[in-house]
Amino acid sequence: MKIDYDRAANAAYIRRFEGKVIDSEEVAPGIVYDYDETDRIVGIEILGVKQRTAEQFKNREHLTFAISRNA
Repeated sequence: MKIDYDRAANAAYIRRFEGKVIDSEEVAPGIVYDYDETDRIVGIEILGVKQRTAEQFKNREHLTFAISRNA
């Protein structure tokens, strides 16, 4: 896993696996999942990192979507 932060864009990217991104989907405001050809989440983009609170990061509703999509 690799985490990058772009200060100018105020965005973070979490790369979970190497692979070509085939599809992307915004699963919550400012949270974008990138999928490979097998529908596996290869990366997660978080927009507006500086404006987010710890409470927002604790909210995991968007993870339920990822689990159901991969089921």
